Amino acid sequence: MTEHRLPEPDRPWVIRTYAGHSDARRSNELYRRNLAKGQTGLSIAFDLPTQTGYDPDHVLARGEVGKVGVSIAHKGDMHTLLEDIPLGEMNTSMTINATAAWLLALYVTVAEETGVPRAQLQGTTQNDIIKEYLSRGTYAFPPGPSMRLIADTVSFTVNEIPKWNPINVCSYHLQEAGATPVQEIAYALSTAIAVLDEVKARGQVSEDDFPRVFGRISFFVNAGVRFIEEHAKLRAMAELWRKIGRERYGVTDEKLLRMRYGVQVNSLGLTEAQPENNVPRIVLEALAVTLGRNARARAIQLPAWNEALGLPRPWDQQWSLRIQQILAYETDLLEYPDIFEGSKVMDGLVAELREGAEEEMAVVAEHGGAVEAVPYMKARLVESHRERIARIERGEIKVVGQNIFTETESSPLTAGADGGILTPDPEVEEECRAALERWREQRDETAVERALAELAEAARDESRNIMPATINAAKAGATTGEWAQTLREAFGDYRAPTGVGAAAAGGSDEELAAVRERVEEVSARLGHRIRMLVGKPGLDGHSNGAEQIAVRARDVGMEVVYQGIRLTPEQIAASAADEDVDVVGLSILSGSHMELIPETVRLLRDRGVDAPVVVGGIIPPAHAERLREQGVARVYTPKDFEINRIMGEIVELVAERSSAATPAS
Repeated sequence: MTEHRLPEPDRPWVIRTYAGHSDARRSNELYRRNLAKGQTGLSIAFDLPTQTGYDPDHVLARGEVGKVGVSIAHKGDMHTLLEDIPLGEMNTSMTINATAAWLLALYVTVAEETGVPRAQLQGTTQNDIIKEYLSRGTYAFPPGPSMRLIADTVSFTVNEIPKWNPINVCSYHLQEAGATPVQEIAYALSTAIAVLDEVKARGQVSEDDFPRVFGRISFFVNAGVRFIEEHAKLRAMAELWRKIGRERYGVTDEKLLRMRYGVQVNSLGLTEAQPENNVPRIVLEALAVTLGRNARARAIQLPAWNEALGLPRPWDQQWSLRIQQILAYETDLLEYPDIFEGSKVMDGLVAELREGAEEEMAVVAEHGGAVEAVPYMKARLVESHRERIARIERGEIKVVGQNIFTETESSPLTAGADGGILTPDPEVEEECRAALERWREQRDETAVERALAELAEAARDESRNIMPATINAAKAGATTGEWAQTLREAFGDYRAPTGVGAAAAGGSDEELAAVRERVEEVSARLGHRIRMLVGKPGLDGHSNGAEQIAVRARDVGMEVVYQGIRLTPEQIAASAADEDVDVVGLSILSGSHMELIPETVRLLRDRGVDAPVVVGGIIPPAHAERLREQGVARVYTPKDFEINRIMGEIVELVAERSSAATPAS
């Protein structure tokens, strides 16, 4: 056999689609259909109440149940979700962070109650809380206790579930929040170091077994459309990971030193305009993580072409599944050794990214490590994202169909009555609430109370691993909200930094300067600087857009009130009244806009706030029209990338409402 071919083609990576919506029954049906189509692993998407530790009947869960994933409130739901799926053979990825210990406990419980020993289970819990503070926003507890939960999960799985990846250090959302390749490498590896140091400090794994802890750390990365650079990023990351293992933790086994990663390719670059263009983008991004054998992903899930429009339908997910299968089974990708070995271009890119990442990791270390450096990293991400958006606005970054080649034919893909997306049944939330009530009535309440008391005791005792008590609570029939509330009472509340105040002031251009001048004119007529409240009602933690609106509003001279994520409509209305704001901007990307936006508008008017309300999010045209009918002044969606234009329109809304508009000259 020649050296430029492999003796036998490599096995394909684990092929997944990220899926889950509504309730456990509907999602189980979707999973079994996807597995029948050739998917080789599960990737479970949970709804926001499940991700943040609230039951479907909690006030903060209003409008969010089953929207961005499946609602799982107790072991009964998990049994339904996994019905007829062979857990002893399945490799299951659960995208879950703040409540990862709980969802793993439910998974273990269902396995054991169906005759599968925990030691046989294979899969991954994402379990990366630092990126939740930096980008995704689905945290539940303060940093210290959260790191303890992660470390306890790591120690428990290494000892009890040896095939399980207890953490998937997730740089995916860092790129979605604006991270450059250097920042993505640096912040992810700094997070992994913080987790390993916490596990070591807790002392629940022997020194001799610690290399196995290093070997169980996996990563979940992003791959953007600059696919050559993205592949170099992964090679640089793998080199640094081996270096960290050898030099910091004394790992010598080459198998344990290997960087194992799964990937979902970039969603940030998917466009609402000409969404059919997203298909070639997805294919190119998949090449970034499959072309080079020495840095090939172990598992891949691809977004659907229409994720900038709303929730993908089963057919859309099938298309993404088929893309993977064509790459794996029709092309010759898996037949060769590493095709980049000896490449001057790749070697140069890798060295450049590795050196930049090491420098940035040193800065994080100077701030005290990843946990202490959260405010620093958050501010840098906000700044990087602002620069990316500004470059798109200026045309320096070209996005086909969005800022160049915008002339288009109507797309048959979005011409159907559903607009090309799936809308969850509006009855799901009420069904989940009723089912939860029945569950509580039928369970052994004494057993639940006893298990939760044990959990509280374990939480207060720093020396104890919290997983055994968590599994006992799952087996007794406790709910997601009860588990999380027990820990909230023990650990306290926390609100992560927004990065808006710490972000450096932006530069200026002709358009921004014109908006700034208009802000000064209108502010003078008002007798005070225009005040804008930016709020995120509900549990949606995707704050990148809201942060960029807040930063740009500040850059054009407005006074900005931004309190971060996870606010009730009542809190937003109260804040708007107390701050006497001139305009209210609301951001929702979770699909709960039709429930939460009208309620917020109603409460604003009840409090006498007549300021115009503008809304941004993934909002279908029909919903946008209904929101305008209910009092919303403007609706912005992902196609509206020109933030200076948005700022100009907001200023004119304030001017019109206050009768401060000056006549056109």
